[in-house]
Amino acid sequence: MQSVGIERRAHVIVLGNEKGGSGKSTAAMHVIVALLREGYSVGAIDLDARQATLTRYLEARAHFAASKGVALPLPEARAVHRSEADRRTEAEAEEKAGLAAAMAALSPQNDFVVIDSPGSDTHLSRLGHARADTLITPINDSFVDFSMLARVDPDDHAVVSPSVYSEMVWEARKARFARDRGRLDWIVMRNRLGSAEARNKKDVGATLDVLAKRIGFRTVRGFGERVIFRELFLQGLTLMDVKEAGVGVSFSMSHVAARQEVRSLVAAIRKGPPGDVWRVAGSAPATLAPAGDAA
Repeated sequence: MQSVGIERRAHVIVLGNEKGGSGKSTAAMHVIVALLREGYSVGAIDLDARQATLTRYLEARAHFAASKGVALPLPEARAVHRSEADRRTEAEAEEKAGLAAAMAALSPQNDFVVIDSPGSDTHLSRLGHARADTLITPINDSFVDFSMLARVDPDDHAVVSPSVYSEMVWEARKARFARDRGRLDWIVMRNRLGSAEARNKKDVGATLDVLAKRIGFRTVRGFGERVIFRELFLQGLTLMDVKEAGVGVSFSMSHVAARQEVRSLVAAIRKGPPGDVWRVAGSAPATLAPAGDAA
């Protein structure tokens, strides 16, 4: 009897939204390093090659490790550039092929692939979203950023309608299912939460809970407003590296809390949504998919 071939496929985590300044690339980098330090193999894809925030972050990390003689874990990285072809059909085909090539190179030999997408609605961003097993959308904790998810009545904060971004995620879910019957687990990450129980914070949280049930996402507490996140960027470091790298940062209770925020996010990714069947095992080094699904 001929055996059925099983090909390894990475679990794909996409960081995406259509608004800059929400901490998307910072979250991507911390997720990458946290997974590496847990012993997983990780690939990284930067779809925003013009801004290249994740690419520059990883380059700075490699430079720091080499110049200081510090053994820092690094992912295998690729950047997919936006096509400059004149015709739209040619440009989209080129971008689709570029992402497929990057996935084919990274997916079979890694446990996770983390994709940082552009902070705008582009064809590459849509392609990336449609690859997601887990989509993480960081938002600042205000109704300014909430508008990216839905239109809200200004008087009673009732959800009027989903936003164009939410509709795009719905289309990505359909595309993901059509390609390989896979499911997209959507996590909305509330960044820069203040410690005070301000009325705005409560209102945003309550409205998010309503919207989560309506369009299907989970909410997690993200990263607080901490200077340390920005200070480490130029060296390519994360909070998971501070002690090992020896950069002279005194570890405070704020840093301990920030590191726990990162660990909580990674735990939420591994846990998966309630009742889902593809949960990423805490100890298993890989997820499996039918042969031919790696690209």
